[in-house]
Amino acid sequence: MNKNRVLKKINSKNIVIGVVGLGYVGLPLAVEKAKAGYDVVGFDIQQKRVDMVNNGENYIGDVVDEELYNLVKEGKINATTDYIEIERVDAVAICVPTPLDQYHQPDTRYVESSTRDIAKYLHKGMLVVLESTTYPGTTEEIVKPILEETGLKCGKDFFLAFSPERVDPGNKVYNTKNTPKVVGGVTPQCTEVAAALYNNVLDNHVYTVSSPAVAEMEKILENTFRNINIALANEMAILCNKMGIDVWEVIDAAKTKPYGFMAFYPGPGLGGHCIPIDPFYLTWKAREYDYHTRLIELAGEINNSMPEFVVDRLMKILNKYKKALNGSKILLLGVAYKKDIDDLRKSPALKIIEILNKEGAEVIYNDPYIEEFEYKNKTYRSEHLSDDLLQQADAVLITTDHSLYDYDDIANKSKVVFDTRNATKDINLSNIYKL
Repeated sequence: MNKNRVLKKINSKNIVIGVVGLGYVGLPLAVEKAKAGYDVVGFDIQQKRVDMVNNGENYIGDVVDEELYNLVKEGKINATTDYIEIERVDAVAICVPTPLDQYHQPDTRYVESSTRDIAKYLHKGMLVVLESTTYPGTTEEIVKPILEETGLKCGKDFFLAFSPERVDPGNKVYNTKNTPKVVGGVTPQCTEVAAALYNNVLDNHVYTVSSPAVAEMEKILENTFRNINIALANEMAILCNKMGIDVWEVIDAAKTKPYGFMAFYPGPGLGGHCIPIDPFYLTWKAREYDYHTRLIELAGEINNSMPEFVVDRLMKILNKYKKALNGSKILLLGVAYKKDIDDLRKSPALKIIEILNKEGAEVIYNDPYIEEFEYKNKTYRSEHLSDDLLQQADAVLITTDHSLYDYDDIANKSKVVFDTRNATKDINLSNIYKL
């Protein structure tokens, strides 16, 4: 295998790139690689996704509809469920889910399955990059042995690296193309080849590290950092509530310090595909080294307890109006896990709905981005946000602070508003309660 020949093909855009998994990570990555001039083949087990891509139909918020449509029309992107297409691919990125099982242990089945599908068609000179967030050691302990079962040797016959995804759905500033990239290869040559590809695709810096394990660990550190600091903000919110202090005003004051402080904010709980899950990869791996990650697990406990805290607060607020939670109509505004996106994964609103139902409340919701969803074998549909709906609700619970909402109008027409996101910070009405 001639490394320089591979680098020449990468730099001349004379390679075909595969992307396995066309979700929130994979599809934006496929689009950016095609925009950079490469021919891209997307792989997904969902026929619906494949059909939509091949029709130029976008289903991911961070992808521009017109860009995808034009790239498909130009023949730069096509999608398939058939892994035989790996035969004509020179580099492939694995962007599949890495969830937790019922015991909060990493579920690597999707990574293993995708790797085995790739291994069937692995050929000399091929680059394989794992982008799925996972525990340190996955690339070398799971992916590498599967690929080497073919008889080809990593660093000699093919290149293998880990480069963690850094996707933040709905972020208006940073996206796949302009976010710095970290790359760690199994060998220095693997790192060089993988970095060369990303340098040809992305606008920002590609930072190389000494191994896949370092790259895997830094990704876990990123999200664990956020998890722990959000837990601190949530614990401050609980304490400030008991002390009669506005936690949002406290944070605004603290962030005036130009050094030594970074603002994190409380909320109804954590959601999304990363922060609620990724730290548990590390707590699981740490047991192998006889170490208990106390701070990480405590942060998880605090964040996971927030939906219970929100419902308890709501119950006490209703008591002030001589209303029981049992039988009250509660209108949730926003069920997506963060503002201005249509992503429901691990949303704290789901747990809040579950608790409210158990307490006997009548739960309805409105979300301009999510028309309907199913949870615990029950289908929920977004209600039209009318004056009558606001006035009929015994309490309005702001669980996601979408920008489309007119919070002045909502506050003025509602009996009670419990705001868990500080969306009503500039509104001074006695019927508004904050987290």
